[in-house]
Amino acid sequence: MAEFVSVPGGIIAYETAGEGPLVVLAHGMGDSRTAYRFVLPRLVAAGYRVAAVDLRGCGESSAQWPSYSRTDIAGDLLAVIRHIDSGPAVLVGHSISGGAATIAAAQDPGLVRGIIELGPFTRAQSIKLGDFRSKSYRKGAFRLLGASLFGSVGLWSRYLDHAYPGRKPADWTDRLAGIEAMLGEPGRMRAMQKMGQSAPTDAGAQLGNVRCPALIVQGSLDPDWVDPRAEGEAIVAAMPAGVGELAVVEGAGHYPHDQYPEETVSLMLAFLEAHVRA
Repeated sequence: MAEFVSVPGGIIAYETAGEGPLVVLAHGMGDSRTAYRFVLPRLVAAGYRVAAVDLRGCGESSAQWPSYSRTDIAGDLLAVIRHIDSGPAVLVGHSISGGAATIAAAQDPGLVRGIIELGPFTRAQSIKLGDFRSKSYRKGAFRLLGASLFGSVGLWSRYLDHAYPGRKPADWTDRLAGIEAMLGEPGRMRAMQKMGQSAPTDAGAQLGNVRCPALIVQGSLDPDWVDPRAEGEAIVAAMPAGVGELAVVEGAGHYPHDQYPEETVSLMLAFLEAHVRA
């Protein structure tokens, strides 16, 4: 059952479950809080209060906003924590929300006790011509670009199929149908396009200001980078010494929490036990 919080420009939807230290889950662009359907119950069972958020423009949140930057999303996530009045929280952010988690941690360290970033776009991307020699990277990049430029739900679905290399979730058909239905609602695809066009420079500028513990999780086969491990290492290196750590989920693509939930949640719980319950 969704709950709602008003922020400047619209309404943010979220759902909560469980009792214990607060963990806030934020999905990537073109998605909704259902991306964490396998993660939320596992965290609740482990003794955490979990809030899964629909980003601005997504799910049950308002569709149309003035802008959709990582800084905007960070503000929304901090507003949810304040509204729940159960912080400080650990923020879990996927893709664009990984960058938002970085910004939120830097802006309000009193509300954010740790961040977990899954396949994050958290720093400016330096694309080299030679990167397109990688078939996986090339295919994903063109499908992403096409979906963003043309507002094509079909190209986005083809990107998602590529972003989940190998095994798919058991409910894959329903998962895709749900995403396609959401993006068919007025304003939703436009929101995704605007997110895709927002540069992660605002997040990259805050990496050096993160003081809380941070876990970066990359899928070893994530097609959004030629070398996903190197991208994760670069994010950790841009943080203050000793703040960040990197973990790689072997065989996973851009959605390790959905494709390999057991392995991803195990990494998350180890981080939470070390930095929240210690």
